[in-house]
Amino acid sequence: MRVLAVIPARGGSAGIPLKNLAQVGGVPLVTRAVKAALGAELVDQVVVSTDHEGIAAAACEAGATVVERPAELSGGTASSESAVLHALDALGGDPEVVVLVQCTSAFIDPADLSQAVRRVLDGEADAVLSGAPSHAFLWTPDGAGINHDRSTRQMRQDRPAEFRETGAFYVMRTAGLREHGHRFFGEVTVQPVPTRHAIEIDEPEDLETARALAPLVDLPGPIDVDAVITDFDGVHTDDRAYVDSEGREMVLVSRSDGMGISLLRRSGVKLLVMSTEQNPVVAARARKLGVPVLQGLAEKRTVLRDWLTIEGLDPARVAYVGNDVNDLGPMSLVGWPVTVPDAHPSVKAAARVVLTRSGGDGAVRELCERVLAARPAVQDPAPAPVPLSRASLRIGQPKPVAIGDLLVGDGEPVYMIGEIGINHNGDIDIARRLIDVAADAGCQAVKFQKRTPEICVPVEQRSQMRQTPWGEMTYLEYKERTEFGREEYTQIAKYCDERGLHWFASPWDVPSVEFLEEMDVLVHKIASASVADHELLRALAATGKPLILSTGMSTLQEIDQAVDILGTDKLIMMHATSTYPLPPEEANLRTITTLKERYGVPVGYSGHERGLQISLAAVTLGAVTVERHITLDRTMWGSDHAASLEPAGLEHLVRDIRIIEQAMGDGVKRVFPGEEAPKARLRRVTV
Repeated sequence: MRVLAVIPARGGSAGIPLKNLAQVGGVPLVTRAVKAALGAELVDQVVVSTDHEGIAAAACEAGATVVERPAELSGGTASSESAVLHALDALGGDPEVVVLVQCTSAFIDPADLSQAVRRVLDGEADAVLSGAPSHAFLWTPDGAGINHDRSTRQMRQDRPAEFRETGAFYVMRTAGLREHGHRFFGEVTVQPVPTRHAIEIDEPEDLETARALAPLVDLPGPIDVDAVITDFDGVHTDDRAYVDSEGREMVLVSRSDGMGISLLRRSGVKLLVMSTEQNPVVAARARKLGVPVLQGLAEKRTVLRDWLTIEGLDPARVAYVGNDVNDLGPMSLVGWPVTVPDAHPSVKAAARVVLTRSGGDGAVRELCERVLAARPAVQDPAPAPVPLSRASLRIGQPKPVAIGDLLVGDGEPVYMIGEIGINHNGDIDIARRLIDVAADAGCQAVKFQKRTPEICVPVEQRSQMRQTPWGEMTYLEYKERTEFGREEYTQIAKYCDERGLHWFASPWDVPSVEFLEEMDVLVHKIASASVADHELLRALAATGKPLILSTGMSTLQEIDQAVDILGTDKLIMMHATSTYPLPPEEANLRTITTLKERYGVPVGYSGHERGLQISLAAVTLGAVTVERHITLDRTMWGSDHAASLEPAGLEHLVRDIRIIEQAMGDGVKRVFPGEEAPKARLRRVTV
């Protein structure tokens, strides 16, 4: 061993009780010193000399060797050199160089420490100390200049820099320390360190200064946790609300947060949003992100403690992100208290990490990326092969399919689709209102239908006369009248983006596929009526986009042929029965399991029933996405309105599905905190 670092860290302290365990940036000072020394590439071993069990435990956890410091070397008058010499004797066998590292310096750059060690190893000096450059004018109390002539005022840039000893580290030849008994001998030189690293903590004010500097000085690093809990206002938003004339609130969020949350869920990290507010805006955003939410909380710390117990999580491996004083309680409970740069000062002082991005401007995404940096990369399993014959074939757990910034599949929140279809009746204003209905209910997407009428309308039906709200016209004229073109879909795309929704459509012919590709939709939906249209299926497969295949009015053999064309790599199936409205006896929900086992792809449910029960049951059977027709009023003119959900019905459906997702649990039998009191009161144990 050539280089040994020794960190003296006694339990006593005159200015700050148990100073060496005081936290800066959420990390004990002794831990920060150990990590800095271990990070210096030329240091071979790190030893902490201490007389305190708590300090010893923290040092061991950080990766240091502990040497028990005797009482006679642990008092306030004992020198740091005595601790270093004792550690050398305890270890036996002197290294060439010994480094004294002090916990009182919270910001030690391992690169600076390594450079100082190299200077001693290379023979440039016998001892090197850390020093911060200074051009300060020093005075005696009686007004005499110490490092300047007061009669000749020099410009700052004309004066050579002097160096203030920071106390962070001292690098010495071991033989010289043994010979002289102190750290300054032979050729002594200074290792310059940045002024921002030069805080030495002796008094409580120094500790507060270091805590305030930590977010600015500490380099961003991985955050190794198993769960992330966030406040909402000021974390997901910029802490402002926009209120319209009817009192409805809107907030500003960052769309980039959605992808970060999606990747975090995929990596296995548990997520939760907590808010003291009882606000539909919070619930809607949480549904969009697919994250469970607890609202209207009077005391966050107690609720978080119970949640951690239920989930079986170690609080030390949990991050909580807050921005105001009501977040101090839950932040004190976890190992990784995190905040945003514009947080309340007391919250910033309590944080282990202060993010660089503000709430509503990517703070959540930044946090997600730092958590992901500490976790092994998630490897997608190889797609299951698609054989020509699938009878009695069982395939492993289907992998999720990415649609934009969301994953659709087992273990992910149910992807809710509000099918507008042709219920807009050719009116862009009705389409916008239906988009609002879907967004307000918490859907992730809306779906339309796209046709080229002269292709899709059979020749024998084109001239048939129809009574419509716009008067009598041929069936072809009616279809053309209700079909949206580029101008309308451009408006739809823009409005869906503003409302945070995906949008796509079911193309009924090849030119419609080309049209939707020009609109750059995220995914294509294949209607049940198109399962056997192999020309259309080949055009859709060629797009390379994710595909959602409805299977109504189809046999397994017909579906086999369709899947052979489409492949399974980016395929989601929808169990459907194409009866309008759907009677319960034709729902056949167990087909969800049949399709999943036969094709090895995520399977959802496209419903045409009245009411909510069948769709809710589909979720309990594993449906990963639910699609329902939506309307402003079931009595409106048109063929699909009667089997559609009105706004209140859609809102209740999404709400109940999110409740079911939470209620399904993980299948691990446990005693929950709410059961403890009844158990103590009611349980009778006999032998």
